[in-house]
Amino acid sequence: MKSVLYGSVCAAALALGANAAMAQSVSDDVVKIGVLGDMSGVYSTGFSGDGAVAAVKMAVEDFGGTVLGKPIEVISADHQNKADVASATARQWIDEDKVDMITDLTNSAVALAVQQLASEKKTITISTGAATTALTGEACTKYGIHYGYDTHALPVGTATAIVKEGGDSWYFITADYAFGHALQDNTSEVVEKLGGTVVGSSDVPLASTDFSSYLLQAQSSGAKVIALANAGQDTVNSIKQANEFGIVAGGQQLAGMLVLISDVKSLGTSVAKGLNFTSAWYWNHDDESRAWKEKYMKYSGDAAPTFPHAADYSLTLAYLKAVEAAGTDDSDAVREELGKMKIDDFFAKGGSIRKDGLLVHDMYLLRVKDGNEDPWDVAEVVRSIPGEEAYFSLADGGCAMAQE
Repeated sequence: MKSVLYGSVCAAALALGANAAMAQSVSDDVVKIGVLGDMSGVYSTGFSGDGAVAAVKMAVEDFGGTVLGKPIEVISADHQNKADVASATARQWIDEDKVDMITDLTNSAVALAVQQLASEKKTITISTGAATTALTGEACTKYGIHYGYDTHALPVGTATAIVKEGGDSWYFITADYAFGHALQDNTSEVVEKLGGTVVGSSDVPLASTDFSSYLLQAQSSGAKVIALANAGQDTVNSIKQANEFGIVAGGQQLAGMLVLISDVKSLGTSVAKGLNFTSAWYWNHDDESRAWKEKYMKYSGDAAPTFPHAADYSLTLAYLKAVEAAGTDDSDAVREELGKMKIDDFFAKGGSIRKDGLLVHDMYLLRVKDGNEDPWDVAEVVRSIPGEEAYFSLADGGCAMAQE
């Protein structure tokens, strides 16, 4: 009896020691996630804003609110679409507030700046709203992850479908910063590879309200397709004004290269009907996604989730599972676990994070349809695009680190 009791006491002591060691492996006794996004500008509704924060907090709650016996905290801030503001916030978060992971980072210029700064400080960033392929290409880092979509995956679906249906001459209206130029370049590559031509383009400052001169240039170019290499409110304003000019009625086709369901709802299906666009996810795709949408709307004030918001939820669970598997919030250990993980949830079908930081998963070609009883049911899935088709291969992605 005495030896059994002694053995039980030793086992209990070992368990307590293991639990104590695990608890000590969480820095500052809290796992802290920072949502650094556009909370007030052109991307605040569909890509970022309160909807992104709600998705991250929902994931934390669904995870249980703690990891490795320590609380999970979510903080947020507005980067105002300015790389310097974002960098200053990220620096303070890492150095003073001890943030363990920074996410959202809508706006490619912002994401590139913060990813570089955070990686120098060995802090994981997971970009969802940003689109540029440079994040996992020439600007890739050990701790930077791009989760959801990029400017290569978008035109693979949309441009391919349009060119094959006869839309073989293109004019671009392009947001004049890293994202817009990357989207134009990647789309042009797809168009020209399929035998189409690019006849011209106009660079437009971010958050412009008057697109009339650019639309008139596009109209007079004679291009069969006017491609909108912009996003958020810029896309909404472009399509509204194109409709006022009668561009589609005149025989030209609009191609939204980055469109969200919130954009379509804002425009109305009567204005956007027939518009093809590529998305990383659509809530009405399957039963699992429909169930998640219903739950999310309780957190979001009845706004249906866009694909960046679904990505915010998915990545938060993936990150917390990686912390749990690693037994620590140390960035090197967590990044290693993320690289081993199969991410196959309601959002990322067949997903995995490569060495260059890119989440590869299936994408979807959508087409705007007539509205119905659910005001958020604005599109139909035309086809699924396998991840290996949608994204650059690891060899072609341009990440030098990934070739080592």
